[in-house]
Amino acid sequence: MTIPTPDTVYDVVVIGAGPTGENVADRAVQGGLTAAIVEHELVGGECSYWACMPTKALLRDAAALRAARDLPAAGRAVRGELDPAAVLGRRDRFAADWNDAGQVDWLEQAGITLLRGHGRIVDTRTVAVTGADGATTVARARHAVVVATGSSARIPAVPGLAGVAPWTSRDAASAHHVPQRLAIIGGGVVGTEMATAFGALGAQVTLLSRTRLLPGMEPFAGERVADALRTAGASVLVDTEVAAARRDDTGTVRLTLADGRIVAADEVLVATGRTANTKDLGLDLLGLVPGDWLAVDDALAVLGRDGTPAGPGWLYAAGDVNHRALLTHQGKYQARALGDAIAARARGDRPDLGAWGRHASTADERAVSQVVFSDPEVASVGLTAAAASGAGIPVRVVDHDLGSVAGAALHADGYGGQARMVIDARRNVLLGFTVVGPDVAELLHAATIAIVGEVPLDRLWHAVPAYPTISEIWLRLLEADGRDHH
Repeated sequence: MTIPTPDTVYDVVVIGAGPTGENVADRAVQGGLTAAIVEHELVGGECSYWACMPTKALLRDAAALRAARDLPAAGRAVRGELDPAAVLGRRDRFAADWNDAGQVDWLEQAGITLLRGHGRIVDTRTVAVTGADGATTVARARHAVVVATGSSARIPAVPGLAGVAPWTSRDAASAHHVPQRLAIIGGGVVGTEMATAFGALGAQVTLLSRTRLLPGMEPFAGERVADALRTAGASVLVDTEVAAARRDDTGTVRLTLADGRIVAADEVLVATGRTANTKDLGLDLLGLVPGDWLAVDDALAVLGRDGTPAGPGWLYAAGDVNHRALLTHQGKYQARALGDAIAARARGDRPDLGAWGRHASTADERAVSQVVFSDPEVASVGLTAAAASGAGIPVRVVDHDLGSVAGAALHADGYGGQARMVIDARRNVLLGFTVVGPDVAELLHAATIAIVGEVPLDRLWHAVPAYPTISEIWLRLLEADGRDHH
């Protein structure tokens, strides 16, 4: 291990150069500090190469084709089917062909030092970085070490499953062939999006879920996605358990279900959740369990098993690894707040950690936004009706048929969809919003602003949606609430 020299001492050392880590380091530098970021894979992380960007590129062509076919004249103008090679080629461009040179250039321009290798905490404010050549250097932090190592796909302990070489989300996002038969285990966001994508590319998809689809969202969301997948030719089996797996001599994977049925496939994608990337970070030196999620307080300081800071005043965790909201945009949100807070402390200022404060991550609990780019799209923010009721909040729930809105009818013939408002009945403000239908993603931010701003519904009546747009759903929901409430 090399002896630390002045050029290996930084104000902030960040372990993990995904979007969260990049943003922590960037905000620290913008706040006048020096920062180093440690990464043993590609700079840019999961989102850039194996999640957000490549998966949405896989889905976009099919969505555009469906939109054209839902209009009579445009539908007649569209000939032929999707070219899988062209779709995969465009995906490759959005993944930068898995080359991080552009992201590395950005770090340099932002004034952030890149330390290539595996980072491990070896002492207070001290990270050892072991490169691919085995050489180790030491980076010391004057103010903070931030763990932003993200998460990885979790493979459930199904007998034989590991032995069939299943795909994870990374394999699906970077696949260079479309299997004839694809079985997907897991009915969450990854499972439904990849069922949509590979079904559109010509695979015969079987989607297997232990629960209803999209279990964290309003029930009607998963129901509509399941119906659409079945209409597109997929087999969707909910409340279904996979009991065993094996790959036979022909290369076919055979999944045995709990009820004895057999599902045959050429490839199996496992999309059953995530696990924290904390196995070899030196966390055991701080009394933490390697491989566990990192609990944090409101300042994103890592907590020990006794609930007190594990690295008082210097150790923080942001993004997936703290298990607050496993979404890229929420990780970046935490990162901005944390980077600014570290810079504030370094100046001797007290961070603003009150609800909705400058350095708080309040939205992680009250206004997490998410889009599922399935067919149909699902967009949601805030609490579901069940979550709000479970928290003891008296709620009003207002539903409306999205297809009855004039803008939706113009958007596509036979447009089908649904929208829901969850209202705090005491304060008369929006707690949650879910909308399902073609091309609804861009409706979401209006709801996010209403929830974060705690805009009274009486004031929302004055936010007049332009006609004829799909945003008219807001007026229809308010009208429905007014009829029921008054």
